[in-house]
Amino acid sequence: MSDHRLFRFQKPQWLSSPNTRTAGVYLAGALFSLGFFFFVDASTLSHSHLYGGDVHIKFVDWIPGICSALGMLVINSIEKTRLSADSYSYSGTGVAWKARLVLFLGFALMAGGLAGSVAVLVLKYVVPQLDFPALYFGIANVVTNGLIMISSVVLWVSQNMEDDYTYNLAL
Repeated sequence: MSDHRLFRFQKPQWLSSPNTRTAGVYLAGALFSLGFFFFVDASTLSHSHLYGGDVHIKFVDWIPGICSALGMLVINSIEKTRLSADSYSYSGTGVAWKARLVLFLGFALMAGGLAGSVAVLVLKYVVPQLDFPALYFGIANVVTNGLIMISSVVLWVSQNMEDDYTYNLAL
């Protein structure tokens, strides 16, 4: 057993395969689209003639999803190698610090989106004690932001897997 490992068990070989990486990207896309499907479904039901209630989805309901989607965009624009690479090859010094700051801001955007969706659910739908057709709008908002957050983590991990089949060309 080598001394430089943290855990006792070895990493499975299938984690380093290109098929696992591709499956992770597809899984992240499926989670993202499923999340937005719930919110678009709730939004269309809110403005449908089948729903006769007074509470509808407004722009306030869209803000948490926008924050989560922007957080996902920010997080997945960071390469994992930038988090530990303090060299002059990436436009000066302090690259790791800058990358960690941007990564933190991306996670803060996603956490703010999830917290905002829970706040909208509680303040707009739970406190007035609305019944299920209207309560579904808030639940769909929370599910959307949760799935976007999970999708972002899955995509970042699968995009930044260390592969044995790829190589980096250094000049």
